[in-house]
Amino acid sequence: MRTTGRGSSGPRTRRTTVTSRARQGLADGGRRGSVRHAELANCVEGGRICRVQQRRGMIVNSLSLCYHNKLILAPMVRVGTLPMRLLALDYGADIVYCEELIDLKMLQCKRVVNEALSTVDFVAPDDRVVFRTCEREQNKVVFQMGGMGAALLSDPDKIEKILSTLVKGTHRPVTCKIRILPSLEDTLSLVKRIERTGIAAIAVHGRKREERPQHPVSCEAIKAIAETLSIPVIANGGSHDHIQGYLDIEDFRRATAASSVMVARAAMWNPSIFLKEGPRPLEEVMQKYIRYAVQYDNHYTNTKYCLCQMLREQLESPQGRLLHAAQSSQEICEAFGLGAFYEETTRELDARRAKLLARSPEEAEGPVEDTSGIIKMAIKFDRVGQGQSSGLTGPASWLVQRPLDRLFCSVVTVAEQKYQSTLWDKSKKLAEQAAAIVCLRSQGLPEGRLGEESPSLHKRKREALDQDPGDPRTQEPAMPGELCKKPFVALASGQESPLEGWMAVGAEHQPDAIGQFSAPAGQELRGSGLGQQPGARAEGCPECPISLSGSKQRS
Repeated sequence: MRTTGRGSSGPRTRRTTVTSRARQGLADGGRRGSVRHAELANCVEGGRICRVQQRRGMIVNSLSLCYHNKLILAPMVRVGTLPMRLLALDYGADIVYCEELIDLKMLQCKRVVNEALSTVDFVAPDDRVVFRTCEREQNKVVFQMGGMGAALLSDPDKIEKILSTLVKGTHRPVTCKIRILPSLEDTLSLVKRIERTGIAAIAVHGRKREERPQHPVSCEAIKAIAETLSIPVIANGGSHDHIQGYLDIEDFRRATAASSVMVARAAMWNPSIFLKEGPRPLEEVMQKYIRYAVQYDNHYTNTKYCLCQMLREQLESPQGRLLHAAQSSQEICEAFGLGAFYEETTRELDARRAKLLARSPEEAEGPVEDTSGIIKMAIKFDRVGQGQSSGLTGPASWLVQRPLDRLFCSVVTVAEQKYQSTLWDKSKKLAEQAAAIVCLRSQGLPEGRLGEESPSLHKRKREALDQDPGDPRTQEPAMPGELCKKPFVALASGQESPLEGWMAVGAEHQPDAIGQFSAPAGQELRGSGLGQQPGARAEGCPECPISLSGSKQRS
């Protein structure tokens, strides 16, 4: 069972008198008998009429968000982030649910107004954005919070206690989402108890807990629930069997006698399914999604995941292979012909951030030396975006653990200068890596990001042709911009490191104190790691090992 509450505050509502004739006209399309022992009060919201349920003379936890006759984007893990929600709203969805979030994680978050993006962010202690919203989805987004899955279905007492507490403790409309139980009698008994808590609506996924998408959805069970309850019932689960286009959504609603329909996988595959005119071409939809992802600084791994769900069987196409190989937002944009858009948007965001930082110099991202002589920066080590090979041996370092959340912060000393990241990390190793990057960045050295010299250097998932020189396939032109996925770097002769004394002198590669790998001075350094020097040349190598931070794998 999942509980939900509307994610943003809306305008004040004003109740008006309801005539007997108006009571007969139900908001779910005029169907009579589906809302028993209930009255529908009109709610004036921004000049438009919204019906709000009323029982026994009291408003049933509903403000301006109405769940009658709505097209709804379902909550989906890793899919229901801000870009997908905005895209669904553009294509005609009335309400959008965010991905399910764990309540404990939200309790640890800090609410941050992000002026650069014009968003409100809930940021975890490790500096990761857990939930991001903006004004565009105000009064239309539902914040989905719970304990994951259908575990509570076997504990109706706890369900009733949780929902009753939520309804009494907030003025926001509260809904819940359930699956059906093995028997219809048990299901109807459960939903009656849920209705008595005073929730605004209930979403029903017409499958049992153990059933998967390939199992048929039970329209009969949803219909029985809709005919039993007096609150709106939202039908869910029809993407595989029933919903292929916009008109199918209404057919599914009628088959289930529900008030509204919640669409999950069909919308994940193509969010334009909410359009009355019919779905838009997939490439157009994906480009629009990418634009939102870049504008709102969505992490590239989440962007890539959602785009892969849209491509589905086309993942083996040339564009699908480019997407699968992409290791940054820039490469995703380039794969879809949006490279210029990425550069322009990035420049605008950087300029906006610089303007804000100039207004608040204490929050500047550049190196700042405090009174203790420690150079500090807000750096988070990205275990995906950083290489693990280096030509620099480990500096002296020490760690501090914060008792409250058990996070770590490291200070490294190089040439009698101390460096520290102001961001804390749950990993000792990554905290040390972040401090090392502060040192490199303050010295103006490459910090070891994969593909730092060229975006195509780190396409490590791309399959290279390892064939004999005589093989005719080796004569075919490579994919544009593609280089060897296993590059190495050779230092130019006579080149000296600005951090002299950090270079290893041994005859073999040695792991250093912070998990990097160093090489003898003047010899080749494999990978694009922290030790890569300005002016170094990159060459293709069929045998060079590259591993990511925290891993001993070879690519």
